[in-house]
Amino acid sequence: MVEREAGGRGMGQQRVVAVDVGSVRTGSFAWAALDVPSAGSALAGYGSDPASAVAAAAEALADGRRAVLALEAPMAVPVPQAWVELGRGRAGEGNRPWSASAGAGALGTGLAQGAWMLGELGRAVPGLTATTQVRRWTGGAARLLLVEAFVSGAGKPVATVLGQHAADAEAAARMVADRLGGEDGTDVECAPHRAFNLLAAQALWAGLDIPGDELRRDVLVVRARPVRT
Repeated sequence: MVEREAGGRGMGQQRVVAVDVGSVRTGSFAWAALDVPSAGSALAGYGSDPASAVAAAAEALADGRRAVLALEAPMAVPVPQAWVELGRGRAGEGNRPWSASAGAGALGTGLAQGAWMLGELGRAVPGLTATTQVRRWTGGAARLLLVEAFVSGAGKPVATVLGQHAADAEAAARMVADRLGGEDGTDVECAPHRAFNLLAAQALWAGLDIPGDELRRDVLVVRARPVRT
């Protein structure tokens, strides 16, 4: 495992922890953390196992800060009224729908890994409030925001010395941090179909304090965009 300790206490108001979901057995799992606002662009931490990802988020929450956990896997799926529409991609996914083989595989892995991490985070921070709705989080209704990162296709970064998965996790952390501090809105959504919010389902399973109505609300999906040259 390649890992660096998270930054000192009180260095940021918010911490974004982004996870590149993948097999822990084969070393395909990676995470990166970024404190915002920050005086520099250095990561607050990174690693290659779920336990250290939980520790990075718990550290910020224990300091009284808010945190964001972003999972790089489909975390909301459309449930249409008509059965013939079942399995259709979400608006904004393009040629990489959640129901294709790669997306479905990441979804299944992300469900198990996300549930485990949220369960451990709930034990580390008793009474933790969570939400998948940005306005609820910015309004102070919850300390933990759960979002989906979408790093694929032309937006995929070049691998670093730590490997492709580490590069994807870092790219996800930076693009989520940028989105929270700038433009509003999601890049991918289940609408006009009903949304089955898998992030909210995982949080409820983990025993976190999250509003039940979020099970049927879309999540914020931040998609990596191609680097302009």
